[in-house]
Amino acid sequence: MPEQWYSLTGEEVAAVLKTDPHRGLDEREVRGRTASFGPNELARAPRVPLWRMFLEQFKDFMVLILLAATIISGFLGEFVDAATIMVIVIINAILGCVQEYRAERSMEALKELTAPEARVIRGGMDQKIPAAALVPGDVVLLEAGDRVPADLRLLQAVNLEIEESALTGESAPVKKRVEPIPGRVTPGDARNMAYLGTVVTRGRGKGIVVATGMATEMGRIAGLIQEAGSEETPLQRRLAQLGRGLVVFCLLVCALVVAVGIYRGEPAGQMFLAGVSLAVAAIPEGLPAIVTVALAIGVQRMIRRRAIIRKLPAVETLGCATVICSDKTGTLTQNEMTVRRAVVGQVPVEFTGEGYDPKGEVITSLTPRAEEFQLFFKIAALCNNAMLIRSGVSIGGLFRSLARRESPVWTINGDPTEGALLVMAAKAGFWREELERHEQRVMEFPFDSERKRMSVVYKQADGTLVAYVKGAPDVVLELCTHSYRHGRIVPLTPRQREEILRQNAAMASDALRVLALAWCRLGPAPPGELTEAEVERNLVFVGLAGMIDPPRPAAVTAVQRCRRAGIKVVMITGDHRLTAATVARELGLLGSQGRILTGRELDQLDDDQLRRMVGEVAVYARVSPRHKLRIVRALKQAGHVVAMTGDGINDAPAIKEADIGIAMGITGTDVTKEASSMVLADDNFATIVAAVEEGRGIYDNIRKFIRYLLSCNVGEVLVMFFAVLAGLPLPLLPIQILWMNLVTDGLPAMALGVDPPDTDIMYRLPRHPRESIFAHGLAWRILGSGLAIGLCTLLVFAGVHVLGHGHLDLARTMAFNTLVFSQLFFVFACRSERHTIWEVGLFSNPHLLGAVLCSIFLQLAVTYVPYLQPVFHTVPLDASQWLVIILISLAPPLFSTAFRHLQLRAREKIMYIKV
Repeated sequence: MPEQWYSLTGEEVAAVLKTDPHRGLDEREVRGRTASFGPNELARAPRVPLWRMFLEQFKDFMVLILLAATIISGFLGEFVDAATIMVIVIINAILGCVQEYRAERSMEALKELTAPEARVIRGGMDQKIPAAALVPGDVVLLEAGDRVPADLRLLQAVNLEIEESALTGESAPVKKRVEPIPGRVTPGDARNMAYLGTVVTRGRGKGIVVATGMATEMGRIAGLIQEAGSEETPLQRRLAQLGRGLVVFCLLVCALVVAVGIYRGEPAGQMFLAGVSLAVAAIPEGLPAIVTVALAIGVQRMIRRRAIIRKLPAVETLGCATVICSDKTGTLTQNEMTVRRAVVGQVPVEFTGEGYDPKGEVITSLTPRAEEFQLFFKIAALCNNAMLIRSGVSIGGLFRSLARRESPVWTINGDPTEGALLVMAAKAGFWREELERHEQRVMEFPFDSERKRMSVVYKQADGTLVAYVKGAPDVVLELCTHSYRHGRIVPLTPRQREEILRQNAAMASDALRVLALAWCRLGPAPPGELTEAEVERNLVFVGLAGMIDPPRPAAVTAVQRCRRAGIKVVMITGDHRLTAATVARELGLLGSQGRILTGRELDQLDDDQLRRMVGEVAVYARVSPRHKLRIVRALKQAGHVVAMTGDGINDAPAIKEADIGIAMGITGTDVTKEASSMVLADDNFATIVAAVEEGRGIYDNIRKFIRYLLSCNVGEVLVMFFAVLAGLPLPLLPIQILWMNLVTDGLPAMALGVDPPDTDIMYRLPRHPRESIFAHGLAWRILGSGLAIGLCTLLVFAGVHVLGHGHLDLARTMAFNTLVFSQLFFVFACRSERHTIWEVGLFSNPHLLGAVLCSIFLQLAVTYVPYLQPVFHTVPLDASQWLVIILISLAPPLFSTAFRHLQLRAREKIMYIKV
């Protein structure tokens, strides 16, 4: 079958599909085609059983390490610890399983957009059938409010308009026609086609089904979604790298400790137990849980900031994004047509205000009482079928909003273009409801693609008929013989026509959609109905109105903040180049380095050429869903971490392919939301900036508790290692090591996950996507801090053991407490990598203070509670012993803070010298 159905006439389409446009298919033919083409449904991706999804979660490297730690803890008799680790493993597996299950719902959400029923003609009878029962050749009837049930070649279109923004990115309903279109065009330009999943907003029509199921345009998008792969986030890659490094490090050190101890004559059994204890201590089994908690806390923060995170790592991934690809319509713009400029009686008029809210100023040199001024707005209000309504506020809520001086929510019921004219007139004080108290509509000649104009006839109070006309400027101007100036009707000269056309071209060059408004007095009502020719002749030209879908004000600020944060914003739209360029300039996207690329130009580039060029392109215009997917892939191949925003079905494949997909919560389709990692509850592009800040803060917090956990674990390992090398008894027992991990690795590390971000976090460049988790000297700081903690603890143990004349329990108790308190004090030094604790503020994270106090209480319990002392082999300590512990424990954090302060001072001096 041909793909270019739009290039054929209706008769040719019917002949190819062997159907009768008047009678449709008979039941026998339907059964045969159902067997050949299958049901009109989108293919369901193969579903993985839930139990298999759950088991797949245990293949993760860190999960395997946790399972090994569980088994080891069980062998050591620490069943509580083993149970705790197992709970962590199961919780992580459940979270991963839920996320994977929700990702599989993308195709199901897309399928739900198909129409449940379709009105068809079969065997000459008008009937309703399930949409899934449609076959190619069926004759389908469409009315306003219907969702198109399949891809149709239109045979009739009576004032038919279809909302296709979810499929093509166009902001306004598309006016349909039936004539064949020569050549090859995109779906957005195929005006004689109706596509599956789009919505009829006006008029009625009839068409022949030319494609069903996966053969439709939406079906092709479904295929793209299946093709779009998923890959690990940067955080997952870093954690996998960290896990492998930790295992190698732990096994080597533990094996060395055991070997040295046995070589020195220590009992093999005791050394093996010590080695196993060290392995459990060195592997931070709480790390995955703490990462999950930190990301979950980030999710809660984002909900408060109007962003809904569907996948836990999404916040972190967005934090290192280098490019944000955004759809224009409804994302960067308001998806609401707004009249910006007009020309009335050769006098320019400017309008302020945004969207459909009738608040705004009318800036002009005309006085409000000028007759041409009043006539212009009267035509805009009366030659109009849209309704401006106040919505979203209950009666009680309305009074509350008025009391609080809140603005009501204004919406348009009808065509957005007509809605823009209504709002324009309302700003000048002209409301159709008020005007129609004095004039009554008696006739209408509706707008269509052939006429390119709309005319209405009103009867005034004295019985006189008046015609109000709006339409394409060149068409309306041809019907005008006079113009209205200074309250008088004057002949329209050739020079004035040229001036009007020049003004029209000037507004069109600014990407404004321009309409001409005209008027004429018809005289007394005739005995019969007037014809179109009688109404639309000898018109009086009144003025021009230019409108546009304007950028969101918050989006302009958001783009500036993204640029300051080193993030490139790229606009991808299905609109024309001129419109895209105008919006991009208002947003500040087109600088000296920015350029525009159209879909046709993109088709002429191979993948390598596109990859080399993506860094220079700021705007992609007139693109298709496959183009968007290609752009995202090219950016990723160029080394970028890509975020893709959008609201329509056409955005879903690119959203799923991107490192992080962001869907609009209000205007976004279900499939887009299900394919995304994050949903903006307020459809506000500025919310993405908050997500970037949150993502960077969460990643910083992850580095903080990695630094804290590994520094503590290194300190524990070095205490044991140096003691064995020095010929000392083991300073820590296995039960003490396990307890210490629970006390110091749990609450304080989690509290670091809610640490507030640095104040300058949005003035940094994004991280490199392949940056190691240990970048910027983190590994050296971990080793240095761990060495300081280990040496201080060993110093206390050795001193007490020697001076205490072999009192081993006292030495171990003091070493045990020194190690714990060193770690609890050290956590405050981990709160920032760029600022000292005095700059951050000691009390700016109350959760951390609470966690440290709780850990101190637990540690004092095992030291002083008689029931716990035999279990942990501790003895009570006096004040002098605590003084030694506190002073020694303060050394590592003070050393770290002082060293960091000197580093920052040295960096400032270097920068000063360079300047």
